[in-house]
Order: sequence, then structure tokens, then C-alpha cells
Amino acid sequence: MAPSLAQAYRRRWWMAITAIIENLLFSAVLLGWGSLLIMLKNEGFYSHLCIENETVDTNVTSMENGGWRSCVEQEEVLNLGFTIGSFLLSAATLPLGILMDRYGPRPLRLIGSSCFAASCAMIAAAAYDPEVLSGLIFLAVSFNGFGGICLTFTSLTLPNMFGNVRSTILSLMIGSYASSAVTFPGVKLIYDLGVSFRVIMWVWSGMACTVFMNCFLNWPAESFPAPEDIRYTKKVKLSGLVTEDKMTGDRYVTHVAVMEDMMGPKQPEPEQTDTQSTTQGSVPLCHSVCSPIFLWSIITMAMTQLRLIFFMGAMNKMLEFLVTHGNPNHSEELQKEGEEQVGFYSSIFGTMQLLCLLTCPLIGYIMDWRLKDCEDENANTQTEKSQSDAPKRDRKIQKLTNAMRAFTFTNLLLVTFGIISMFDNLHLQLVSFVLHTIVRGFIHSCCGGLYAAVYPANHFGTLTGLQSMVSAAFALLQQPLFILMLGHLSGDPYWINLVLLIFSLAGFLLPGYLFYHRRNLIRAKAERDRLAASQSIKETTPLTQSDSGTAKSQAKGHAANGYSSNGHTV
Repeated sequence: MAPSLAQAYRRRWWMAITAIIENLLFSAVLLGWGSLLIMLKNEGFYSHLCIENETVDTNVTSMENGGWRSCVEQEEVLNLGFTIGSFLLSAATLPLGILMDRYGPRPLRLIGSSCFAASCAMIAAAAYDPEVLSGLIFLAVSFNGFGGICLTFTSLTLPNMFGNVRSTILSLMIGSYASSAVTFPGVKLIYDLGVSFRVIMWVWSGMACTVFMNCFLNWPAESFPAPEDIRYTKKVKLSGLVTEDKMTGDRYVTHVAVMEDMMGPKQPEPEQTDTQSTTQGSVPLCHSVCSPIFLWSIITMAMTQLRLIFFMGAMNKMLEFLVTHGNPNHSEELQKEGEEQVGFYSSIFGTMQLLCLLTCPLIGYIMDWRLKDCEDENANTQTEKSQSDAPKRDRKIQKLTNAMRAFTFTNLLLVTFGIISMFDNLHLQLVSFVLHTIVRGFIHSCCGGLYAAVYPANHFGTLTGLQSMVSAAFALLQQPLFILMLGHLSGDPYWINLVLLIFSLAGFLLPGYLFYHRRNLIRAKAERDRLAASQSIKETTPLTQSDSGTAKSQAKGHAANGYSSNGHTV
């Protein structure tokens, strides 16, 4: 019952719009952990740990609205759940990439929507008896993270059907994924209005079933081919326009050509195109994995991922420290003010996640900059140059240039975010919220655009999955950092933020290497153009000599017949 690629191509705008909405509501919602943490504590998840340790007065506080206790041990356990869920949210991309390259996005998207629906159902069931069923939260966040990344990852190949605006559509997909962190703050607003937490989770589980049905009806069984794939063709329609001359009565038929995009079965191409496609497809995966660009991208993404994940996991305790200034003997009024400020600023942070959906097209525009002015990679370069006076840009060099600029801009924002987060000013953290949101959307768009520009299309899923898995493994360090901040540092995040700021400077190594690689490509292209120019000169020289020889022989023939060079009789 799965539609064909041709049918999916005609439905591509519907699929793109629904994929953006589905990513926004069902993908990386776990990244809005700050709001979910407040609701879980209000519902009594792992509050029995505080009852067992209630002899330690400094670690136990009381929740007024439900009578549930809250303590450091409870937050450490719940933060461990966030660590597991966020790890699966990134680490699962490696097996997903391999499976998607082999079986296509349809089965993975069906499985992902089912897992997400199951996760919401488990959270709702655990809320009926949290003292006994609190352990389900670990399984629930695992299903939530895995299902969310399935929906996100399968949507990343859909922009292949949009040609020269692929990076822009890709950035919208990633922007909706990054903006999904706003979902739990939105759920918390509904929760604060008095709606039952269990009802919210059951309704959310039912909504996830609509994602399953949409995928079942509209997504094809095959993978989406890259824009350079020869299945994308142009269909020319000739429509006749009949006009009649009123004076003579003659009728004229004018043909108007209309260009339409279409997708059809693969057709044989010229030998050169076949050779180029075979060469691209024959690139071994190990060659792409061991390339310097991929290795530098892993370093950049790992450091950025740790920086962003640690901030999201420890944000509530950071905000609480800014209010209480680390005073362990603070009054009840200060404690109440801290809880109110944490809830208020966590809601603002969640709402700001929508900025990802608005700002990601900017990085997509940077990645697509002047690609329309570039020569076609599948076309004969020499033929195009002979038909056009103005030389066109090299597409691969332009893509590298765009990626270099995008990564440089993103890393500058990341360093600025690290500097601002070190200031002991609660209002200034609003700026850090904005920068955090923008960087989280930009960095994934940059990495996806870079892989799509440099590596073969059949390596995209595996490379993206491998990079995400390594980054997720490195981001597991956020749990010991969180424990270190609460224990030895007494809640003060200053020194951890300073170390992370220093390590985030390593992100400039990737654009530095891209600049070096781009310079080598420009030199190689200039050398090829010089050799081609000299070869064309050598080929045209004999023709010029033969033409001049023919002209001289004709002149001698005219002189022998009694005519001068100007045509007069001698």
C-alpha cells in the first residue's frame, strides 16, 4: 500500500509540512527537560528517596502544591533518566543510518511513531502509582528518545526532493527538531491550568498514532534519491496558442514551452555521466570515515553537544544558584522565590526554542549561497564553458565555502554563549537562552549540509549516525559533571562553564581545515583550467594555419586569372 516515488514526489510539500509539524511535537521533546522535571517532581516520581533520607535536613525540601518531597537524590536520579534519553536521542542514529540506507525511511518512521506513543503511555501509567512505578520513567524516556530520533532522522532525507533549496528545507527539518524542546513547556502550561498529567500523556500518545497513519499512507518504501540522481527529470509541455489576423484572416499557431518537474524510472545516460556516478558510488565508506573533514567534524560536534546538553540538564540548578547564591541556610521565602524564578525562566527557555524554527532557515540560506550560479556537477564542464561567456563557479568549492562560513559563525555564537553563561546575573541569562537555542539549531544544519556537500549520498545516513553516536557518548560526561556541580562545587557552575568554554574553542579547527582544503581545491581547479586552456590553444593553432593557407591559395588563384585582391581586372 506504500506509494511509489513518483506519487511521493507529487506529495512532497504535504510530506514536508507534516514532517515539520511532527518533528515539532514528537521528535526531541525530551530536550525540554526543565519543564518535564518540574512536572515529574510534582507528580511524586522518586519522592520516596527523599522520605528515606529525610534525616538530612539540608537535602530535603517540601513541595507545597502536592505534599511531595524534593531532594538532591531525587534530582540526581531523574537527571540520570534525562542522560539516558538524550544519549539514545543521538546514539541511535548510527544503526538508524545503516538501516535507512538499506531499507529506506518508511519502516523506521513507523517504528519511531509507535515507540513515542508507547513512551507517553508508560509515563501516564507510572503517574497512577509513582512510588511503585517510578522505575518506568527510565524505559519511557528511552522509548521517547529512540522514537523521537527515528522521526527526526527519517525526515532528513526528504529535502532531497527539493533540488537547489535542499539545504533550506533541511534546515527547516532540523529547526523543527530543535524547536521541539518547546513542547514540554507548552504541556506544563496546560498542566498549570489544572489538566491532569495522566490525561495529557494519554492524549499525546493518541496523537502519536496519527503520525503512524500519515507515514503509512504517504511515505514511499524506497529511499529518496539525491537531487543529482538521474530519476529527477524535466518534462516539457508544448501548448499551442492560436491567433487570427483580422485583416487577412490567416491563423498562426504559437507553441509555448512549459517546464515541469517530474520523477520517473531511471533511464540510461551518456557514458560520462555513468562514469561519474559509478565513481561516486564506488567510494568506500572507510575512505569517508577516515577523511580529515569527518574527523574534525566529530571533535566539533562532540564538544558542542556536551556544552549544550549539560546546560539543559543543569539549567534549573544553575538558575536556583543565581537566586540563592549558594547559601545552604537560606530562608523559606528565598526558597520559594527560587522555585518561582526557576519555573518562570524554564518556561521562557522552553518558549525560546521556537527560535530554532525561525533562525535555522538563515543557516540554510548560508549553506545554499550562490549554488544556483554554479556549474552542474553532472554536466560536461567544457561544453558549458564553451556555450557561456561568463565562467561559472565550481559547485564543490562553493559548498565548502558556505560550510566554512556557517561553522565559523556558529562557533562564534557558541563562544559568546559560554562567556555570558559565566556571569552571575539572572537577567543576562536570557541572552544565553537565545544563543543556546540558535547554536543548537545551527550546528546540526551545518553538519548535515557539510556531509551532503562532501560525501556520496549513500554515505549520508551512516556518517551522520556515526557522528551522532560519538557525540552522544561524549555527552554522557554531563552526568558526572552534574554530580560534581551539586557535590564538590556546592551548586556553583562557574568552573565547569569555564572549562567547557576553553574546550569549545576546538570548534574552530574544522572551519580552519575547510579553509585549507578549499585553498587546495582552488589551486587544483586553476591548474586544470590552465591545462585545458593550453590544450585548446594547441588544437586551434593548426586550424588557424590551415585557414590562412587556404586564403593564400585562393588569392594566388585570383591573381592567375587576372584579378587583383580587391576584385578588379588587372
